[in-house]
Amino acid sequence: MQIYETMKQQAEALAPHMQEDRRDFHRYAESGWCEIRTSSLIAQRLAGLGYEVLTGRDVCRDEARMGLPLKAVLEDQYQRALEQGAVQPWAEQARDGFTGVIGILRCGEGPVIAMRFDIDALGVVEETSELHRPARAGFGSVNRGMMHACGHDGHAAIGLAVAEILMKLRRELKGTVKLIFQPAEEGVRGARAIVAHGHLDDVDYLLASHMGDSQGQPYQVGLSAGETLATSKLDVTFRGCAAHAGMIPEQGRNALLAAATAVLNLHAIPRSSEGETRINVGTLHAGSGRNVICDQAVMELEVRGANTEANRYMEDYARRIVEAAAAMHGCTCDIKLMGAAESMKSDEEMLQLCSRVCRDKLGLLPAPLSSLAGGSEDCSYLMNRVRETGGKGLYFSTLTPCSGPFHSRTFDFDETALTAAVQVFCGMAFCLMGIE
Repeated sequence: MQIYETMKQQAEALAPHMQEDRRDFHRYAESGWCEIRTSSLIAQRLAGLGYEVLTGRDVCRDEARMGLPLKAVLEDQYQRALEQGAVQPWAEQARDGFTGVIGILRCGEGPVIAMRFDIDALGVVEETSELHRPARAGFGSVNRGMMHACGHDGHAAIGLAVAEILMKLRRELKGTVKLIFQPAEEGVRGARAIVAHGHLDDVDYLLASHMGDSQGQPYQVGLSAGETLATSKLDVTFRGCAAHAGMIPEQGRNALLAAATAVLNLHAIPRSSEGETRINVGTLHAGSGRNVICDQAVMELEVRGANTEANRYMEDYARRIVEAAAAMHGCTCDIKLMGAAESMKSDEEMLQLCSRVCRDKLGLLPAPLSSLAGGSEDCSYLMNRVRETGGKGLYFSTLTPCSGPFHSRTFDFDETALTAAVQVFCGMAFCLMGIE
């Protein structure tokens, strides 16, 4: 029990440093595949602590990355990261969208435990009024259109504190710890490339977490037996032929009409008996003028399913509708997968273990086990790969008072929750290693 008390004290002592890290990441927010400054600072910190550090192409398999920004955008983000304090040579290795960091700590024989911490921001313009604490306290995002509106700045700070504590206590540990700082979770784009590189193939246990709103309740940790939703994010480009809308409309091939036909029919997809499903066409951009037959339309849509099978049904049906709508109006279409996640469910054994560790070892209050889940998480790729090789996984919520909804320009969270999250990650690692 002594190691748990020592760890708890160290986590509490690191609280000011976690706040500093969180606010630094928040101020210099970077969205998916552009987390160059963030990755370079994490890599430098891990190397300084004595971790074996993987970066760049050693983290994500090139061809498995989804939803990459244009190369010119990536280069602009690289140059900006250098101006904002990115550290060489780590920044150079993250160039061209090869972001993300893995720190490995080997402590002899024992289980291999992976911990996932996502690090990307969202494409949100942050609130700048004095009512918003980050703006008031001077750590609002300086990168307009990029904002940590989902707590990943806190996740990165938690991961660095976990790294420091585990290194200090390494003589007590039995096994290997992999700290995975994952890029591009928003849009569910990054985890698949890490799995494709083989980093989860030898993992016995996967631990992952996300900030959650405590909604006025006293609970500090949320545990759910429900499944997250599988999802597929598709970008569709319809291509037709422009023509004068008054003189020769019959010579045109109206890409906007094809897209509109697709939108109406996408939202009419029959429900699946395989499980609950979702469909949403989020954007549609088309046309150049009222008197021109539209020759190109670009659509962004997503489907979701309560499980991987239900989501596959939705994606296959959506693809057929899009292709048929294009053909109906003499157009062509390109469909690009921009992001995806499988369904995910924590192992019951891990949920029960985490509940006991929180109560008996850490003095934290877990919420009653819930069957609710929802949303989508590409941590599912990591967890499902661990399961395929005989391992187990846990995904828990770090509950804290939040201001503003998640993914909104006013989002913020109570930073005292960072300490509790560090304690859960470390406490679970000790327990899984058989340390009492």
